[in-house]
Amino acid sequence: MTSSALKKLEGKVAIVTGGASGIGEETARRFSSHGAKVVIADIQDEKGRDLAESIGSRCCTFIHCDVADEQQVMSLVQSTLQLYGKLDIMFSNAGVFSSVEQDVLDFDVSAFERLFAVNVKGMALCVKYGARAMVDNNIKGSIICTASNYATIGSDMYIDYTMSKHAVLGLVRSASKQLGAHGIRVNCVSPGAVATPMVCNTFGRSEEEIERMFEPTSSLKGVLKAKHVADAVVFLASEDSEFVNGHNLAVDGGLNPLQLTPPAK
Repeated sequence: MTSSALKKLEGKVAIVTGGASGIGEETARRFSSHGAKVVIADIQDEKGRDLAESIGSRCCTFIHCDVADEQQVMSLVQSTLQLYGKLDIMFSNAGVFSSVEQDVLDFDVSAFERLFAVNVKGMALCVKYGARAMVDNNIKGSIICTASNYATIGSDMYIDYTMSKHAVLGLVRSASKQLGAHGIRVNCVSPGAVATPMVCNTFGRSEEEIERMFEPTSSLKGVLKAKHVADAVVFLASEDSEFVNGHNLAVDGGLNPLQLTPPAK
């Protein structure tokens, strides 16, 4: 646990979408250890409730939320305000990966629309309602979105996912300009490949296999873990980054794009 002298989020209230597993889970734990009250939002009810219980009911709550549903996002923020009185940090992290490989000449529009409903529409809704709560309560808060190393490069596979992460980066850069006048910072974190449960399930590979597969994409030795991304999110959520706005913080060990080839399913 973080000592009281080093707690960077003492007294803050945070929402973490996609918070029941992977990067979201690790970030929820980091937020709590730094003194924040945390609302975990996810569609994975059992995992979310178990995580909230393990962190502690006095400082953590689980709320079911499908971010593609505007009413559920609005309700999530309203419930957070009712529980804790304010919202300081919105970590819009929920996302999905491509369900098909997506060849341009044979583009699956239905799959694209399902993915964009979560990765783009859901992200925009979380920014919208998180920002409204901050503006209405005169909170100079922090909004962080999860983008990807695919937000700045092209890909010859899974192009709907790549498109969605480019859209997240555009959202962050635009929202940061509008919300800066209210003292609200909007940034994103762009992880490299992390062996989260979603990634492992998507490709049918073990955590160790995924890590071995993507290790060459980093210029640093070692393996990118969820904790590395979570630490970057804590930085963007805290006063350590009080004059950082509209920034895309890459957490990928120094990406080597020539080695970036997603595994076949």
